Amino acid sequence: MAGNIDMGGRQPVEPADVVATLRAAGCVFAEDEARLLHAAAAEHGADLETLVAQRVAGTPLEYLLGWAEFHGIRVTVAPGVFVPRQRTAFLVDEAAALARANTRHSVVVDMCCGTGALGLALATVLAAEGRPVTLAAADIDPAAVDCARRNLTPLGAPVYEGDLFDPLPEELRGCIDILLANTPYVPSAMIAHMPPEARDHEPHSALDGGPDGLDVFRRVVADASSWLAPGGHLLVEASEQQAPQALAELRAHGLHARLAESDEHYATVVIGTRSAN
Repeated sequence: MAGNIDMGGRQPVEPADVVATLRAAGCVFAEDEARLLHAAAAEHGADLETLVAQRVAGTPLEYLLGWAEFHGIRVTVAPGVFVPRQRTAFLVDEAAALARANTRHSVVVDMCCGTGALGLALATVLAAEGRPVTLAAADIDPAAVDCARRNLTPLGAPVYEGDLFDPLPEELRGCIDILLANTPYVPSAMIAHMPPEARDHEPHSALDGGPDGLDVFRRVVADASSWLAPGGHLLVEASEQQAPQALAELRAHGLHARLAESDEHYATVVIGTRSAN
């Protein structure tokens, strides 16, 4: 049967059995996941039964596949690295709209980049429109940096390892037109209530935003003005509840602040803009 693999003499796992197993484990899109796991097993010569067992145990599907679809492109994902969320595509759309309004070549930095999905998606969208960008990314987690390099090196984009702005080359100071900062924003007390896929597999440093979820956000905002170009923009995802405080933080550091929301993506993005003067 197509999609089955050599199970070492055992009976191959039937597609219907995989769907039933995944559905019983609470996988909402069991049919889609079964199809993807079959394809991954066939492509990598893996044991389908093992993949299904790992998925049932809560391993993120993206870790088993080795990729995630984000903003219409396939992004390499590695175990232990934050998996890009579909709602964050809205942040990319907002950034693309701002980049289109820039009359010059845009300098983009993807901070707290994880897989580098945001920078990759934005650069891909703009390149397709004949608007190439200068892209760089940074993350404090070595596993994320390694994964981001796999995604961004083909674009010629460097990925720096270090804490927030620390590893960025000094020549970027005052020159960043679009700063994407997908900072962790889950309040510490809420980590225990997250789905096991995130809570037990993704790095807590990519999830935990401190008591109110805005600790890392505040650190980014505190230094953003000196790194943004005149008229440059900082875009950060937040929760709806955090938005008022996040906007206040942006204004307190001299940035023009506004909110963008999407009912379609269930997403909230706060945007801080440095004065053009």
